[in-house]
Amino acid sequence: MTIPKLPIYLDYAATTPVDERVADVMQRYLTVDQLFANPASRSHMLGWQAEQVVEQARRQVADAIGADPREIVWTSGATEANNLALIGYLRANRERGMHMVTSTIEHKAIVDTAHALEKEGFEVTWLTPGSDGCIQPEQLHEAMRDDTVLVSLMAVNNELGSIHDIAALAAVAHEFGAVFHTDAAQAVGRIPLDVVAQQVDLMSLSAHKTYGPKGVGALYVKRHPDIRVEALIHGGGHERGMRSGTLPTHQIAGMGEAFALMQQQYDDDNAHITRLQQRFLRGLEGVEGVLSNTPLGRIDKNRIDKSSIEKSSTDDNSTEQRAVPNILNLAFEGVDGESLLMALRDVAVSTGSACNSASVDPSYVLLGIGTPRSLALSSLRFSFGRFTTEADIDHALTLIRHAVSGLRTPPR
Repeated sequence: MTIPKLPIYLDYAATTPVDERVADVMQRYLTVDQLFANPASRSHMLGWQAEQVVEQARRQVADAIGADPREIVWTSGATEANNLALIGYLRANRERGMHMVTSTIEHKAIVDTAHALEKEGFEVTWLTPGSDGCIQPEQLHEAMRDDTVLVSLMAVNNELGSIHDIAALAAVAHEFGAVFHTDAAQAVGRIPLDVVAQQVDLMSLSAHKTYGPKGVGALYVKRHPDIRVEALIHGGGHERGMRSGTLPTHQIAGMGEAFALMQQQYDDDNAHITRLQQRFLRGLEGVEGVLSNTPLGRIDKNRIDKSSIEKSSTDDNSTEQRAVPNILNLAFEGVDGESLLMALRDVAVSTGSACNSASVDPSYVLLGIGTPRSLALSSLRFSFGRFTTEADIDHALTLIRHAVSGLRTPPR
């Protein structure tokens, strides 16, 4: 029997470990004996070679989303990409309109940025999702105005795993002459992405959610005369004038390799993670009072039983996939989530987004989809990845069952 390494890491939605193959690529561009030069140094061969590495990575990232390499703008991560998309686009196009539309359960990098824009005088319409965590095209249509210039809705929710139909939402935005942005940090490698087919104008990307390094990301900016983004960081005019700063060759090369590997392993990764999800759900069948905040099958709120597991795993061509398999947000009735988190000291999980984990308040995402406060406070997010094993799942289940039983047993 394989004994898993402790603690068991089930928080892949917060960050993924760097794939060793990615790390091997990154280490080639750091020391004096390697290709360490500044890719903006065009006066010597080493600078040219570094620039070629950056451009190869730009193509790898572009290929992963069906874009042109010239449409990829390097950033420090998805948070900066989101800021550049929202602030940069709205400031550059304020003469066309001052209104944008987003949802109440977007990542904090969108929510806080939209609030900052409101203080600048922009108007924001906040859409409330259904219990499945999604905004429907009809909702968006009703919210659009003549002065709406931007719609921002995430592809995959980071706490629920729910999937937006971004093609349908983008079509509504375009019907009103607005630009469509999506935060795809949790979507790369989990759902198919094609910016042309899905009509996306701006897309935020992150390396560290896809087995790449932290500290690097990208914003896809569609090459079109009407799509102008004002720079937030000045000094050198790098990245077509949209994002100045010396490019970190090693991190960019790592992101490119991570996205290339993701394409190569897309089917294998998702098959592996789906098997782990089903194993995890089956292991919770005998635990009373476990509900899923993540939409499984055709129902919004699921008790974890044989019926819900079968619905979540049925290959039904008439039913679109509603959530990515790597994220499960579960409520344990009658158990305080923080107490359960502390009891599971040998399992790395979270009560929600890593960006909000210091708060003791219920997840705004769970409250935003109508989850009762008591259940929101009883919820944990489990997320699996490429390096999660069946032994990890089995041992985590043993610890979860023991912890839940202990917390529900009244003291003598």
